[in-house]
Amino acid sequence: MADSNFIDYVKILCRSGKGGAGSRHFYRAKYVPKGGPDGGDGGRGGHIILRGNSHQWTLLPLRYRRHVFAGNGQSGSGGRSFGKDGEDVILDVPCGTVVFDADTGEFLCEVTRDGEEVKLLRGGRGGLGNWHFKSATNRTPRYAQPGEPAIEKSVIMELKLLADVGLVGFPNAGKSTLLSALSAARPKIADYPFTTMEPQLGIVSYRDNRSFVMADIPGIIEGASEGRGLGLRFLRHIERNAVLLFLVPADADDIEAQYRTLVNELEQFNPQLADKPRILAVSKADMLDEELTAEIATTLPSDIPSVFISAVTGQGLSQLKDMLWEAITDDANRIEATPITHRPLDRQHRVREEDEFIFEQEPQQPEEDEEYMDEDDYSDLEWEYPAED
Repeated sequence: MADSNFIDYVKILCRSGKGGAGSRHFYRAKYVPKGGPDGGDGGRGGHIILRGNSHQWTLLPLRYRRHVFAGNGQSGSGGRSFGKDGEDVILDVPCGTVVFDADTGEFLCEVTRDGEEVKLLRGGRGGLGNWHFKSATNRTPRYAQPGEPAIEKSVIMELKLLADVGLVGFPNAGKSTLLSALSAARPKIADYPFTTMEPQLGIVSYRDNRSFVMADIPGIIEGASEGRGLGLRFLRHIERNAVLLFLVPADADDIEAQYRTLVNELEQFNPQLADKPRILAVSKADMLDEELTAEIATTLPSDIPSVFISAVTGQGLSQLKDMLWEAITDDANRIEATPITHRPLDRQHRVREEDEFIFEQEPQQPEEDEEYMDEDDYSDLEWEYPAED
């Protein structure tokens, strides 16, 4: 994974901009000895905004951008001149990106549509100038509000691929071979376990110029929920799938036992995956004759539809696509209609090299160009801000 461009997990430090301080300026001009307060408001700090981009498929650009800092708002000045707002930072992320708090593991937000913008961290509001506090009994307010401080947070971004069908199976079950037979994807295929080291996507053509997306993830083994093999790190990529396609080879000792093991590992990762529609495909069926196929069919689980396929000879592939399309187009199985519940992050499913990254925080220097009240001075004032657009 170190040499791959597919990055689905990054940890970065984000900091929004702090608001500018309000001005405590008084108008002074010739023949106007008591012009009154005219200090302007401070500008707001910059926001950290996430924007979905359908042309991106990896978090690689953020892997080398560990610190994301928005601009600070400028202080107000005389003549009711408002300070300039801080510059926003917009981060383009692939559709399907989920953001968690790196310290607590709490789910923060997600971006699922192209062009969708989500405000990750809000910039601090600017302080009010002293002209807001003038009244008939207080004609010379010599105070103004400071700007709100910035928000700093370490976040973890996970990419969960958007696909219609997710392939689930043990290593060497024939998932990559099936994906290459149904689509134009060319994943690595070899005769040793864990050939697939990163998720692969393929577009499967169907009748009448229709198509659907199939996702292949690295194989999982019994005990993956405890960290064996590649663990459950890549199972996040099938959380959004409408249908789960389980692949078990025909030469397996017990097809039903392997299927139950896979289902158990998925439930250990996210219990909500157990509610998704499933289809069982017995791969490598070209090694079976009709008598053996009929015998194995009697041992298959009766609670899910099943089909015998061979990616080499093409046996059963048309029937498989019909079954998948029927399950995908079912209104109850659409991805948009069945949003997933994101579990909080835990140490067991996190990437060690990312979590051990050390942030070097830059100290914030206080602004000295404007004077404003101490906390004890403005504690009794009401903070009133104009409505934001």
